[in-house]
Amino acid sequence: MPHESTSPERVQPALPTAARSETDRSAGADATRGMSRRAFLGVLGLGAVAAAAGGSIASTYRFQIERISASFTGLRRPLTVAWLCDMHFGPFIRAGSVAAWVDATLDLAPDLVLLGGDLVDQHAPDDVSPLVAQLRRLRAPLGVYSVLGNHEGARFGRGPALEAFVADLDKAGITTLVNRGVAVRDDLYLAGIDAAGGGFGRIGRALAQRPPATACLVAAHKPDVLPLMPADVELTLCGHTHGGQVRLPGIGPVLFDSRLSRDYSSGWYRSPSLGYVSRGLGVGYVPLRIACPAELTLATLTPA
Repeated sequence: MPHESTSPERVQPALPTAARSETDRSAGADATRGMSRRAFLGVLGLGAVAAAAGGSIASTYRFQIERISASFTGLRRPLTVAWLCDMHFGPFIRAGSVAAWVDATLDLAPDLVLLGGDLVDQHAPDDVSPLVAQLRRLRAPLGVYSVLGNHEGARFGRGPALEAFVADLDKAGITTLVNRGVAVRDDLYLAGIDAAGGGFGRIGRALAQRPPATACLVAAHKPDVLPLMPADVELTLCGHTHGGQVRLPGIGPVLFDSRLSRDYSSGWYRSPSLGYVSRGLGVGYVPLRIACPAELTLATLTPA
């Protein structure tokens, strides 16, 4: 059942004048599956702490449309980009949630759709066809692209099983960018960076075919690449952190997995190029979000 979302918390280190955000609303819901005793006790513990702090767990399966904007050097015409990351199809996220996210994306009618990795959870079932069936409905004039997250590697490994998943996405009209790029328009180069290791090597390969004097948008699952990104990359979209998933007063983001400071769990980041970290759509570890609503990002990009 839909729920009206509340205003999200935002972390905006070094927010540039060329970027701004506002909150729209949307909602999604799904059923949770059975948890282990340890996970269940962990949820109860977090819930008790949240209740004591005046928090709420009611928004775990709600999501918001977060509108951001930035100006690009080299861009000649404006466009909109939908950024959907960290779906985590698996024990806690089912096809119903994915369908709601896809419906909301189609309603926004973006020029370009980007999927930010961790489409599946590392504990996803053998049959992920319900996920692919929903993602197949995504459409955009400039195409639908995806990068890989760490959970795809954990679930499928780095061999034939992962290749088969990528092939299924391709059949569904979704192009996976693994450390490579493509000119989606004559004034915009899109690069995708894998979540696996490699640092500068991955970035160099992804940007190698970038035409001169062309705006550059990078999709990368982990924000850990942001300090390594060249200054002439206009914007890098990231996920992975879930915004901490649980944010408690005086503590901040609880479930945070990054080499970067917790200050960069969500929102804007500049070091030296501009980056934006989404709170993501799904949940991991436990089916719980506190003071950290799920997010579907809509970026409006305009010429500088």
